[in-house]
Amino acid sequence: MGIGSRRASTGAATAALLLCFGTVGTAAAEEVPADDTAFTADETSDINDRQGWEDETDRPITERETRRCTGPQTWYEFSSKRAYHVPSGWNGTKYKDGPGGTMSVSVTKSGSISLEISGSGEWSAGAILAKAKTTISAKVVGTVTVTTGHTYTREISRNKYGHLQYGSWGYKVNWKRYRSVGNGCGAPQEIGRGTTTLPTKETGWKYWETKS
Repeated sequence: MGIGSRRASTGAATAALLLCFGTVGTAAAEEVPADDTAFTADETSDINDRQGWEDETDRPITERETRRCTGPQTWYEFSSKRAYHVPSGWNGTKYKDGPGGTMSVSVTKSGSISLEISGSGEWSAGAILAKAKTTISAKVVGTVTVTTGHTYTREISRNKYGHLQYGSWGYKVNWKRYRSVGNGCGAPQEIGRGTTTLPTKETGWKYWETKS
């Protein structure tokens, strides 16, 4: 049975960080060196078709820091997270076939998947990534390189169409940035907020079915 690409998406160049909605923070201590954010295929683990991975609703994160009148002048907090398969988003990594039968696919074009951030106010992509590594998962990365290969076979239900999309098993997270006020003992001031899509070192195929 033939394998057809459902649509052609933008190339790896469009996987760059989306920094157009906010200004980058100025504190150097919040930045992460670039060589600490990228992982190649040799360093990732391939995981196929995690059933129910994205079925959970947003989970709140209770991490409110206790203010003791001393501490950092600014900091980040994550209010919720949701498991999310971050699609690779370019031609050669997404397929549709059916109705029924068997799909056998592989990545035919290499590229990279990067974290994406949108928000308002003051924020730093490096600082958000560093916070996510310690709060969300140590497997969170800034960029994952996808190479060709990773063949996967899947049976399609009768009279249904099967879809396979390659990507990273990551997260969607809501974040806020705060600044201490006065002596730091009172309620902090919110100076930024937004969402981020976080890839991880784990990559694989996501499978789902439709009637047409």
